[in-house]
Amino acid sequence: QVQLVESGGGLVQPGGSLRLSCAASGFSLDYYAIGWFRKAAGKEREGVSHISRSGSPYYVDSVKGRFIIFRDNTKNTVYLQMNSLKSEDTAVYYCAAVEDLGGDLLKYDYSYWGQGTQVTVSS
Repeated sequence: QVQLVESGGGLVQPGGSLRLSCAASGFSLDYYAIGWFRKAAGKEREGVSHISRSGSPYYVDSVKGRFIIFRDNTKNTVYLQMNSLKSEDTAVYYCAAVEDLGGDLLKYDYSYWGQGTQVTVSS
């Protein structure tokens, strides 16, 4: 059974850090790109970051310099390190996987999705 499971969300104060994990089961992430998306209340879902099968990262402008995406294929897991968190980062965060065949990952439709993990940044 193909599955992505996010973990690591929670409540953190502004300026704090969290590390999200996206663990895959039922398939190997070796050939997949992984994206992190978020959905805040009253807003559309947005892509936050992705990492290609070769490890090339992408970040949306609002998180550049604060978030770091990296993968550990030996653990079949991708991580999103979130630093200097702001209230506007509050959202449900989802990871998703798509087979990486090259080209522009921003144009891909992701195949597998996790159930999401809540991140709340508040004092």
